[in-house]
Amino acid sequence: MEAPLRIIFVCLGNICRSPLAEGVFKAQAAKAGLADRFEVASAGTSGYHVGELPDPGSIQVARKHGIDITDQRSQRLTRGDLERYDLIIAMDRSNRRNIIRMLPGEDVEPLRGRLWLMRNFEFTDDGSGHDEDVPDPWGGGLRGFDRVHEILERSCANLLSWARREHDLG
Repeated sequence: MEAPLRIIFVCLGNICRSPLAEGVFKAQAAKAGLADRFEVASAGTSGYHVGELPDPGSIQVARKHGIDITDQRSQRLTRGDLERYDLIIAMDRSNRRNIIRMLPGEDVEPLRGRLWLMRNFEFTDDGSGHDEDVPDPWGGGLRGFDRVHEILERSCANLLSWARREHDLG
């Protein structure tokens, strides 16, 4: 069997958006019978919450949709991750800039075709969608987490479709 496609979802602290994206994508891949075709992780561009569980709001909204993300712990994105993962999915433009700043001389060429914004896939399965941020729900109550989940459900479904087609995953 071929090596799995490695995807990492990235936000600032790795406690709200990216762990929820990781959980949603894994659940969708499993439902499609493709769980073994992907290696999925999440990380933050900051080290503010390293080792912590996802935010209670992310845990609650995930659980409401039958997804358990309590096995995840916040980790900081490293330069090694940029080399290791096939796809790097940033939750917003600020974190995309943070990712690019991790490269020597901010040369984006090594990330061409690998670094995307999550919402590039929200309404299209070719990555050509709008260049907008997934809003950070931190501190905004459960309504914000529900909105993020809705965005992630659509975006992950299209990302999965794109990955299946572009990487010949069946």
